[in-house]
Amino acid sequence: MSNQKYYALILFTTFLMGVAFPAGKIGMAYIAPFLLMGIRFVLAGGILAGWTLMRRLPQPQNLSGWLKAAVIGLFQSVGVMGCAYYSMHWITSGESAIITSSSPLIVVLFGTLFSGTRYRPLQWLGVLLGFAGIAFSFGFHIGLQPGTWIGLLGALCFAVATLLIKHWGGQFHMTVLAAYQMLFGGIILLLLSLLTEHAYLYINATSVVVALWLAIMCSIVQFSIWFYLLDQGEPGRTSSFLFLAPIFGVLSSWVLLGENIAWEAVAGCVLVCLGIYLVNRGNSPRRLPNKRHGLGDRKCTTLSS
Repeated sequence: MSNQKYYALILFTTFLMGVAFPAGKIGMAYIAPFLLMGIRFVLAGGILAGWTLMRRLPQPQNLSGWLKAAVIGLFQSVGVMGCAYYSMHWITSGESAIITSSSPLIVVLFGTLFSGTRYRPLQWLGVLLGFAGIAFSFGFHIGLQPGTWIGLLGALCFAVATLLIKHWGGQFHMTVLAAYQMLFGGIILLLLSLLTEHAYLYINATSVVVALWLAIMCSIVQFSIWFYLLDQGEPGRTSSFLFLAPIFGVLSSWVLLGENIAWEAVAGCVLVCLGIYLVNRGNSPRRLPNKRHGLGDRKCTTLSS
């Protein structure tokens, strides 16, 4: 793949990641958050699953495989996007994008605590800068924003999903896993909508366009490009470009929603992006010798939001 094609696809897929936040906030004016996400992922997962069957890609062969896909969907589709969109009741879509995109920083902490990974000082500096960026984004008043804690829970789910994919991903064709984790996650989100929220659905041109955009462009197209890039290039190098997603999230929120871009949000976005870049930069982290590690023995292929 030429560098021009690689960078063009990177810019396009991270743009889709970022623009999903303001698009979702627009949709929430007409469709309840969990219901909107349920529709998005059932539609996207169903279409992509049908495509994998048509292409005769290898499907899960036993109950264990189906359960693993469902668990990943619980964290990735339900936890990440459910929390991200629900948090936008209190915070802006740009702020939600910044928090959710901080998940690679949490992966570093989890890798140290649970998989015996030893990270270098530059990567720890990245973690500190990233969390400082979150504090900057909210003017150091994190405790006053319920949406902030919900967004952080979503970032935590993103990190858990990343480690689960790292541990189980070798057992699946990645397109098949992407399809079924979205489908299972969408079903769970529809059940959550039925049980926990006062669901509302107003069908008009805007709500239909938003739902289709989220399902087709921000799910199917985004996943397909992202996994193609992970397959064609070095996953660590490709994942380092995730820092572009919050930038696109903040800018698209300004363009589509007219959200004010305060200097704190700009400074926070820059620090989060720099932190993620430092975490992904340079050599791979070292592992502690003579230990068995449950998580982290395979290359990480992160499922993006």
